[in-house]
Amino acid sequence: MLSHRDAKNRPAMVDVGSKPVTKRTAHAMAVVALPAQLATRLKNGDIATQKGMIFQTAVLAGVMGAKKTSEIIPLCHPLPIEDCKIDIKPSKDGREVTIHCRVQTHARTGVEMEALTGATVAALTLYDMAKAVSHGIVIKEVRLLAKTGGKQDYQDAS
Repeated sequence: MLSHRDAKNRPAMVDVGSKPVTKRTAHAMAVVALPAQLATRLKNGDIATQKGMIFQTAVLAGVMGAKKTSEIIPLCHPLPIEDCKIDIKPSKDGREVTIHCRVQTHARTGVEMEALTGATVAALTLYDMAKAVSHGIVIKEVRLLAKTGGKQDYQDAS
C-alpha cells in the first residue's frame, strides 16, 4: 500500500508525529548528457554565460531546490535542512556531467525527496544556463543512491 493515502484512499500527508527524531541523510544524483559543442566547452570546468557561471549557478539552485522541496512536492513535510552539498563533475570525455546532492537533517521523516529535488533542480539549471549553446542537452537519469535514518537504510546496489 502506498503511504500517502488515507483510509478512504485519498491523497494525504503521512502523520510522522509519533516517529522519533533521528539523524536522516540522503544522497541523490542526476546525470546530464551534453552535446559535443557544449561538452568541449565544459570539459575543463565551469564556463560563463550571459546568465553567469553554469556550475556555480546550478549548485546554488540545487541547494535552493532542496530547501523548498515541501513547497513544490505536495505531500512532503517541511524539514529543517541542516546541510546540503551539491557536487558537479564532468566525465573524462566531457560528454556527461554528474550532479550529486547530499542532504542531512535531524527529523521525524527522511530527506530523500530533498536530495532528489536538489539534484534535479541543479540539472534543470544547468540546462537553462547552457541552452544558448545547444538545446541537445538530455537529463538522462535522476535517482536515489543512499539514505540513512528512519525504519531502514537504503544503498543503491548498482
